Amino acid sequence: MTSSQDLIFELGTEELPPVALKKLSAALEAEFVAGLKNAGLDHGKVVSYAAPRRLALLVEGLITRQPDRKTEKRGPAVQAAFDTDGNPSKAAEGFARSCGTTVDQLDRLKTDKGEWLMYQVEEKGKAAAELLPEIAETALNRLPIPKRMRWGSSDAQFVRPVHWLLFKQGSDVIPCRLLDVDAGELSYGHRFHHPEALQIDEPSSYADKLDSAGKVITHFEARRDNIKSQVENAAETLGGRADIDDALLDEVTALNEWPIAITGSFEEKYLEVPPEALILTMKKNQKYFPLFDADGKLMNHFITIANIDSPKPEVISEGNERVIRPRLADAMFFWEQDGKQKLEDHIESLKTVVFQKDLGSMYDKSTRVAALAAWIAERTGADSSLAKRAGMLSRCDLMTNVVGEFADMQGIMGRYQALRDGEPEELATAMEEFYLPRYSGDRLPQTPTGIALALAEKTDTLCGIFGIGMKPTGDKDPFALRRAALGALRIIREHSLTLNIREFLDTAVASLQDRITGDNVACDVYSFLMERLKVLLADEGVSSQLFESVVAVKPRTLPDLDARIQAVSSFLELPEAEALAAANKRIRNILRKSNDEI
Repeated sequence: MTSSQDLIFELGTEELPPVALKKLSAALEAEFVAGLKNAGLDHGKVVSYAAPRRLALLVEGLITRQPDRKTEKRGPAVQAAFDTDGNPSKAAEGFARSCGTTVDQLDRLKTDKGEWLMYQVEEKGKAAAELLPEIAETALNRLPIPKRMRWGSSDAQFVRPVHWLLFKQGSDVIPCRLLDVDAGELSYGHRFHHPEALQIDEPSSYADKLDSAGKVITHFEARRDNIKSQVENAAETLGGRADIDDALLDEVTALNEWPIAITGSFEEKYLEVPPEALILTMKKNQKYFPLFDADGKLMNHFITIANIDSPKPEVISEGNERVIRPRLADAMFFWEQDGKQKLEDHIESLKTVVFQKDLGSMYDKSTRVAALAAWIAERTGADSSLAKRAGMLSRCDLMTNVVGEFADMQGIMGRYQALRDGEPEELATAMEEFYLPRYSGDRLPQTPTGIALALAEKTDTLCGIFGIGMKPTGDKDPFALRRAALGALRIIREHSLTLNIREFLDTAVASLQDRITGDNVACDVYSFLMERLKVLLADEGVSSQLFESVVAVKPRTLPDLDARIQAVSSFLELPEAEALAAANKRIRNILRKSNDEI
């Protein structure tokens, strides 16, 4: 029976890119396991570890030697291997020599397609220690690293400089040299708490030894859960609730080996700034977790994660407070400065910003969107004058100081500024809904003005870019037209807007006539929308045949198209459907041959 032992592989590096750590860890596991499988090295459970300065794998119960195996080498067909007198041909003799034997020692392989010469070779299994270095090297070379770096005088290349390599099966080191580092049985703990070497006697003791002696929680998910628990407990102590989104939690987990939650605070006066700006700078710039009270309002407290268990955590807290204060002060300054002007005061400055060289400035686009939004509003029961004004103001927040500093605040700042200007609440909400949906599955605009505005914006972009001949090709879609099309379709379908699609597209194209050069733009955009709708409905279980049959009659509105699809789907479930469809097809073929008007 083949013996087995646990294997530990750890690559020690400088701090790895935090946003890529999980991806690198998953890829290393997948490639390493694939290498083991290809080599015929059976094993048990595989556990991956990922921390800022290490990528590691524990492979339980890895066999120490490949099993022996028989392989068959197929030679020439028997018909070509011998002449009419039964003497072996040169092809047969050449095959025998390549196998290190003679023709009379060869076997024959019979199949449905004929008979061939065949030689069975028994290969002795190699020791795992001989195969593992190449498996590890191949896995490292296949990691998704966009740009590799060199360090020192070494020719080795990796995402970050490599400092040590722990590679053992059982109590034996796997002898090899990878990325200019010799394999050994040493690991290293926390950069400050335990910078000295740690000897790993057995692979199974790796994680526990790093945790207890090295002050490193090597398992990514365990460290993530630890951070989440600490943040929740700290928030509860402060009487609040932490905003723990997955992306920030993953990034903070990838930045820390021995996480310790530290609380901090800032002056209440900064809460006068729109909370989204404060949250943005805390999460994006500082990697802090914001806190909210029972009513969902932002508190003047935050939680950060330190990568050290300091005897004086108040010093770390003071440092974090000192760092964030200037950013909050900047946000307040920009907010106050923007309050000295109204949104409409920025309309003229939109003329200086180019949307697209052939389609004009942001002002030109705002004018077109305003007119198209008013057209939509008239046909959907919304306030057309409010939709037109919303269209003219929709891009004005791009010229504010807040959006200049915090780009993610576009739309949000428009809403706050509109309310501060005394605009109607629906118009203010539409300033933010203007960008919805931003991605697949995102929420849709809900106000009548926001619906008209968002739909007008996406349709103008589609018609304009198609009109200058820059439609998407392959995987190239620089203006995100596929996303715009899906967004427009979702708005129309999910809000059951009874807009005549062709008339709608003709109206959008008419406003662009002095700028576009293409012919049949409305038809091209309609076809593009139908292709996207086909994909959208396919996800809902509608077959392409069913979709094409309904589109063939050119429904005027999307609610009509949806109703027809439902009707045909119901019809197809009837037992008589197949016979009726066949009869209808036969009748149509007969009538097609008639010269008389039917």
